Amino acid sequence: MVDDDTPAASGQSWLFARIRRHVSELLRLATPIIVSRAGILAMAAVDTVMVGRYGTSELAFMAIGAALIIPIMLISMGLTMGTLVLTSNAFGAKDYEQCGTIWRRSVPYAFGLGLITVLITFFGPFLLGLTGQTERLTIEGGAVMQVMGVGLPGYLLYMTSAFFLEGIRKPLPVMYIMIGANVLNLALNSWFIAGGWGMEAHGAIGATWATSISRWFLGLAALIYIWTMKEQALYRVRQKPILGWASWSNQRRLGYATGVSIGVEAAAFASLNIFAGWMGEEAVAAYSIGINVLSLLFMIALGIGVASSVRVGIAFGRKDFPDTMLAGWSGLATSTVLLGTAGATVCIFDGQIATFYTSDQNLINYVVPLIFLCGVAIALDGGQAVMANVLRGRQDVWVPSALQTVSYIGVLIPLSWYLSLYLERGPAGLFEAILLTSIFALSTLSGRFVWLCRGDRTK
Repeated sequence: MVDDDTPAASGQSWLFARIRRHVSELLRLATPIIVSRAGILAMAAVDTVMVGRYGTSELAFMAIGAALIIPIMLISMGLTMGTLVLTSNAFGAKDYEQCGTIWRRSVPYAFGLGLITVLITFFGPFLLGLTGQTERLTIEGGAVMQVMGVGLPGYLLYMTSAFFLEGIRKPLPVMYIMIGANVLNLALNSWFIAGGWGMEAHGAIGATWATSISRWFLGLAALIYIWTMKEQALYRVRQKPILGWASWSNQRRLGYATGVSIGVEAAAFASLNIFAGWMGEEAVAAYSIGINVLSLLFMIALGIGVASSVRVGIAFGRKDFPDTMLAGWSGLATSTVLLGTAGATVCIFDGQIATFYTSDQNLINYVVPLIFLCGVAIALDGGQAVMANVLRGRQDVWVPSALQTVSYIGVLIPLSWYLSLYLERGPAGLFEAILLTSIFALSTLSGRFVWLCRGDRTK
């Protein structure tokens, strides 16, 4: 497949034509990406629903175990993000062999990162104990964390392969593989959580094993697809990888910055989970449901953000700076419209959504206000994620990382503590802090893009 974007004459007709083109391509690319990224959260949602109906305590064990594993997982994913940025740049420059080279380098790198995460999660009970949780949450949540680690190498192999396929504008296989993994996860959950067919009930641990197995399915299926796809000769995916460490430093550099950015955000949200744990098992269970709803909505933004990164990367790769600017703002506008609509829907049906997650009436009463706040916050939270991806597509990574560090470490964590614990607003204070932090992050990241676009006009 070859990109048919070409520079066009300037003027009003060019502007309208390019906006239509960007929105059309954004939706074409973003739709399967949204499904594939939502599939990651769908696994967590299925686990949350099925474990939540099995028992509130088991849900708390799973939520606290995920509190530390998710930052580790997302940081590792961010370290492979250079695959997407450079693949889309090379694709825009029509250097198809380079696209394959980028992927071949990323596979052993992703697998190595996965092995490191397995080692870290082995110390799950010890790490949770350092956060001040109760002994019960520490032991049970630590066991969940250890099992989650088993699936991370497969997950990272899938993500770096997904970045490659999305960079060359082939997101549909990524989506189909994710759908298959979710079917597998649902089937295994039905067996592992409550038991049956000779299997004892394992609750949260059972759900975690189901997800880890499904993540290995993701990684292996993605590798097999790329190795056997009909375009493999065009991209030279079967050539021996170039192993010189210095030869691909830029790919790793982009990953380092993205890893820091994503890691900071994930660590901040893990801190919120820890704060919820200090409030008790019911509070952390309620927070886990609220954050799952927010995360599912966030997948729309992530899909649009990745698609925007590809569109910006292609335009920037061919040095079409006006089109780079249009690609970025088109992504933000599309995200705002879609997420605003989705958020309004969530606010209207917050009660029904809560009953989908749990039948415990006390927990439902706790969760409904949190879900409403999710609907209010999502357009802003999603907007800042889109702009971060837009900046990465333009190969501007360290300044956005710094801005997100300030937003999530300097604003979100202290504000969450102040609202939820000091003012005793409980889990609702955590989501109010997310809303206020999103306003700050979106403003600063958008300002950075404006600054860069002004500089591009002089080139």
